[in-house]
Amino acid sequence: MPLRSWLTIAVLLAPAMALAQADYAREQRWAEEITPAILVGDPVHLALASGRKFLAIYAPNASAGAGVIVVHGLGLHPDWGLINALRSGLSDQGYTTLSVQMPVLEPTARGDQYPPLFPEAGERLAAAVAFLRGKGLKKIAIVSHSMGSRMTNYFLNHAVDARIDAWVAIGVSGEFTAPAAFQAPVLDLYGEKDFPAVLDYAATRAAAIRGIRGSGQVEVTGADHFFAGMERELLRQVGLFLERPLR
Repeated sequence: MPLRSWLTIAVLLAPAMALAQADYAREQRWAEEITPAILVGDPVHLALASGRKFLAIYAPNASAGAGVIVVHGLGLHPDWGLINALRSGLSDQGYTTLSVQMPVLEPTARGDQYPPLFPEAGERLAAAVAFLRGKGLKKIAIVSHSMGSRMTNYFLNHAVDARIDAWVAIGVSGEFTAPAAFQAPVLDLYGEKDFPAVLDYAATRAAAIRGIRGSGQVEVTGADHFFAGMERELLRQVGLFLERPLR
């Protein structure tokens, strides 16, 4: 479902949606579960303007001139499945990576309940960009999956001074919102067997980024929404796209 449809639902269901708040206790449980098992990189805690801190996994590369922020999907964590494959694989390719915990709701929450969390998601991404800039990295990209791509889209629509150099949007449901605000090359990447909401709007997304220099769209043959069993091909496509804007 396109984000604008989600926002319409949010307005119609405003009394109930007003109760939607990030589940920080669930974030803490994720952190306690995954932190001891991190093999690539180290846990760091970034802070919001409110003082609240959130987990990120930082994998520096001494020779890197560019950093990649990795953003997970709905209700997950920064070392989950294909996110682990991306952050670890991109580190092997010579990038510094920072995989960020995004705000989550309770496990039973639907995707259309997440838009109220987008402002905080945007603030977390701004903090991630600032963190990597503070490490001296001159170029920064974002690689996001599913709901993480929706959150990144919001961030790019509202960021004032957190410029990025490239965005890989994996498995975006619906359309891009306000693509005229995008100031960096965009790769729209999805699987041949992706969710209907991703496939049905592929042509619309391709048209939206056609005028952005260096942008493109790739459908990966045989891949599902989570690129199960095809993580190497996912990493290859992401690496090919990032080569030009980040090197």
